[in-house]
Amino acid sequence: MNLRLLAWKSLKSRRSTAILTIFSIAVSVLLLLGVEKVRVNAQSSFANTISGTDLIVGARSGSIQLLLYSVFRIGNATNNITWKSYQDIAQLKGVKWTIPISLGDSHRGFRVMGTSRDYFSVYQYGEKRTLKFSSGIQFEGVFDAVIGSEVANSLNYSIGDEVIISHGTGSTSFAQHKDKPFVISGVLKHTGTPVDRTIHVSLAGIEAMHVNWQGAIKKRKASKALTESNLQPESITAFLVGLDSKIISFKMQRYINEYSPEPLLAIFPGIALHELWSLMSVAEKALLIISLFVVLASLTGMLAVSLAGLNERRREVAILRSVGASHWHIMGLLVTETVLLTIAGILMGVTLLYSSIWLAQPMIEKTYGLFIPITAPNIRELGMVSMLLATSFIIGLVPAYQAYKNSLADGMSIRS
Repeated sequence: MNLRLLAWKSLKSRRSTAILTIFSIAVSVLLLLGVEKVRVNAQSSFANTISGTDLIVGARSGSIQLLLYSVFRIGNATNNITWKSYQDIAQLKGVKWTIPISLGDSHRGFRVMGTSRDYFSVYQYGEKRTLKFSSGIQFEGVFDAVIGSEVANSLNYSIGDEVIISHGTGSTSFAQHKDKPFVISGVLKHTGTPVDRTIHVSLAGIEAMHVNWQGAIKKRKASKALTESNLQPESITAFLVGLDSKIISFKMQRYINEYSPEPLLAIFPGIALHELWSLMSVAEKALLIISLFVVLASLTGMLAVSLAGLNERRREVAILRSVGASHWHIMGLLVTETVLLTIAGILMGVTLLYSSIWLAQPMIEKTYGLFIPITAPNIRELGMVSMLLATSFIIGLVPAYQAYKNSLADGMSIRS
């Protein structure tokens, strides 16, 4: 007796119920695998935000706080670092390069970061990928600005447009540097990192826009010409450090953390990223648990439908028994039906998942900076699907056992 053929014909006779059951399983599979793919790619994108940087140095606070404002442009520093301290550390033996960072201003909700020209050549993200320009060049003049791809797309900016910098980090500000607008000299290619949401200017530019500014607490004296030579900053927010050798990383970190002229903190980006992701793991686990409950609800619904329909199928079962089908054949038939429904639901769910990724990929990348590639299911995803199939097999045993207990006489009798 061909159980698969028999199960297929039985499901065809109840196609409406079967289609609804398949669809509910497909939606649960879509959610389960979708959450897993977003989780894996979000973690990968998160970990690849910064690469090739050995240390991040800022005022003494917490490692996560330093990481948030220096790399993710979230929050503010508790204090600044004097320019002298920065130069002292930058000139130490073993220091290959440094990138100063000055924060505190914004433009229409996007953070403005003062830095050096070296930023565009030595800063790395992902698998040691460097920044590239989609158009224009890095800043050359004091009032030049380089914007990230998301800034350009959101505000519809291009080369030559003016940017009015605002004091503070809010999306709305009443303290604007309208007297000293910046001009866009370059637009960076998309990176999927906070770089896309940043407006980059020179450290001299940060200093220049505060010259004779009425809102400044301490006005900087104006010179005859605003040039880089007479616009050296007094302090910066943080700086990134690249070393000649990884071997001296711990020694350099200890030196900076014990730096006597002022309290500083040096952190390893990778360790800080891991700590930050661990804090967000609660939400990650919550999403996964919700997805598992959705799958469980779908399988429970399938079980309920099978048990509810079992009473109506007593005559069908009895006829099969009368033509020679054993108890084991009947149990095999019901289990096969359950497994076939689950397989069909999984296939539909996977199809819906990859179709959704293909359609939503550009929007997700543009809106959230998260690229979800269309790749084959990984080991973890295959394990989830296998567990789903195994569970469906176990669930199929429940109505099968119920049918096993129904006698031939009970099935053939006419009930009023």
